[in-house]
Amino acid sequence: MIYFDNSATTPVCARAAAKMAEIGEQFWGNPSSVHSFGLSASKILSESRKKLLNIMGASEGHGDLFFTSGGTEADNIAVIGTALAKERNRGGRIIISDSEHPAVYSSADYLSKLGFDIVTIGTRGGKLDIGGLEAAVNERTILVSLMTVNNETGARYDVAAAFATAKRINPAVVTHTDAVQAFMKTGESVLSCRPDLATVSSHKIFGPKGVGALFVSGDVIRSKKIVPLFHGGNQESGFRSGTENLPGIAAFAEAAEFCSEQFVSMSCTVNECVSALERRLSTDGRLSTVRINRPEGGSVDGIISLTVPGIRSEVMLRFLSGKGICVSSGSACSSRSKEPSRALLAFGLDRRSADSTIRVSLSGFNTPVEMETFCDALAEGIASLSKVR
Repeated sequence: MIYFDNSATTPVCARAAAKMAEIGEQFWGNPSSVHSFGLSASKILSESRKKLLNIMGASEGHGDLFFTSGGTEADNIAVIGTALAKERNRGGRIIISDSEHPAVYSSADYLSKLGFDIVTIGTRGGKLDIGGLEAAVNERTILVSLMTVNNETGARYDVAAAFATAKRINPAVVTHTDAVQAFMKTGESVLSCRPDLATVSSHKIFGPKGVGALFVSGDVIRSKKIVPLFHGGNQESGFRSGTENLPGIAAFAEAAEFCSEQFVSMSCTVNECVSALERRLSTDGRLSTVRINRPEGGSVDGIISLTVPGIRSEVMLRFLSGKGICVSSGSACSSRSKEPSRALLAFGLDRRSADSTIRVSLSGFNTPVEMETFCDALAEGIASLSKVR
C-alpha cells in the first residue's frame, strides 16, 4: 500500500507508540490524585506540556498549553470560548477566512445563530486578503481566527501580517490560528505569528488520535478573554475538565520531539517526492492534462492539490485505491459531502474543476519510488476512466 493521505492522519511513529505503551502500563495513575501513582502521572503530564510548549516556540511565561481530545475541540474552545467569555461580546464581530477547517467554520456558523456578526475574508489563489481584513476589523471585533496552512491546498497564509493588522486597528482583538497542518511542517514555530491562541493536533505528526492542544497566551488567561466549554473536575487549570489522556499526551510530546529531530531529513525526502511528481507531470504526455493548483503566497511541500480535468475525484480515488494507493479529495472531515470543496472554490476553482481535484499529502516516510508508482497509476486511471466517462 502507498499512503499519500497524511493530511488526514499519519501513522503512529515507533517512538510515540512505545511511549504510549510505557505510560499506559507503568504510569496509569490519575494526574489529579495526590498519592504516589497520581504524583508520578502528574509529573509526566507536566513534562509533556513543557516539552510541547518549547517545541511550539513558547518562551517562559508566554502562555500555557491545555490538552483536549483533538484539533476540533481545541478550535471550538478557541472560537466559541472567546465569543462567550464576556457578556459585552454578544453580537460582536468574528472574522475568519473562507477556507477555514470545518471545526472553525462550523463554530462560527453556530455563533451566527446566536447573533454574532461573522465576516469571512477571501483566500483566492491561496493568499489572504489583508486589505479585506483591514476593512473588516472594527471596535466591535472580538476575534480573528485564521489557519496557518490550508489542509486542502497546502497554502501558507500570512497570518503574522493579518494579526498585526488586526491588533493595530483594535488591540483588544483576540487572535487564533488553527496550526494543525502547520505544526512541524514549515520550519517555523507555530507561535512565530504571535497568536493569542493556537491549535495543534497529535495525529497529524505521527502521534495517536484523540489528543490535541490549545495554546493560550498569558494575556488572554489573565484578562479572562476565553472560557471553558466543559465543566467538571477542574483539570487543566479549570480550562478543560475531564481526566487527561496521559498515554496519548505523552505520546504526542514524543512524536513532536521525533519530528523536531528528524525535520531536516524528512523535509528533504518530501522535497524529493515533490520533485519526482513535478518531473513526471512535465515530461509524461499521459499526464499532460493534470494541473497543480499552486498557491500564490507559497505552500508547504507535503500538500499538493491536483486537478484531473474531466474525471470526478471520487471516481479517481476509487481507481487509485484499487491499485493500493491512498489519496483524498480534500478534508477527511468533509469527505462524505456531496458538494464541491468550499476551500477549493475559495481558492478560485470552478465547481467542475473542484469536483475533479485530488489531494496528495506526503510525509517523510514516503519515497520517490512510491511517487513514480503513483504517477503510473494516475496515468493509467486517466486513460481508462476517460474512455468511460
